[in-house]
Amino acid sequence: MTISQKSAIVLLSGGLDSMVVAAMAKDQGFDLIALTIDYNQRHRIELQAATRIAAHLDAAEHIILPLDLRQFGGSALTADIDVPKDGVEENAIPVTYVPARNTIFLSLCLGLAEARGARDLWIGVNALDYSGYPDCRPDFIRSFELMANLATKAGVEGDGFTVHTPLLQMSKADIARAAARLGLDAGMSWSCYDPAPGDYSGQYRACGQCDSCRLRQKGFAEAGLSDPTVYA
Repeated sequence: MTISQKSAIVLLSGGLDSMVVAAMAKDQGFDLIALTIDYNQRHRIELQAATRIAAHLDAAEHIILPLDLRQFGGSALTADIDVPKDGVEENAIPVTYVPARNTIFLSLCLGLAEARGARDLWIGVNALDYSGYPDCRPDFIRSFELMANLATKAGVEGDGFTVHTPLLQMSKADIARAAARLGLDAGMSWSCYDPAPGDYSGQYRACGQCDSCRLRQKGFAEAGLSDPTVYA
């Protein structure tokens, strides 16, 4: 299957950041090929969010790829380790960091891009309001892009790849405002790392205490916007 080179491979987790990035790519005229990784994460409800978002943005293709990182473990998101609820220790990489996650996921995006004839990869990494993960930094993105163009047939032949990170220097408030500007329903997205059982309807609620929930609440509050998330 070959799609137009005006296609973008978007890493779509189902979170607010990935939703905004996907909408930005569409706003710039790209056809969306959304890649969601089902890595057996604790917060699997985000897979449902990714499906909603891909449908809403009329993605040309949405692949949900199984990759069981629980077999590796090493993170509160992929092992029986409690998700911290007291905030993140300053200058420390939190236990919610999944070993090499963005390296693995971007590599899968790269393989899909080359197979589909696309040359643009979009990812919602952020280096301002984030949890301190090393694979969200500008140096990592630049290094990955260099590697992508050394490691692929397309890159070697001069038809290189670009990794787009429009949220990299945006605050969470900026991202919340961007969602509103793009006409997105932020309630379609899911941020919580440790969902709590909800009411009799079987719906889950966000814990409101993990670092991802804290950052989301902070962003909407600073943007002066209502956060549609239902918290436990």
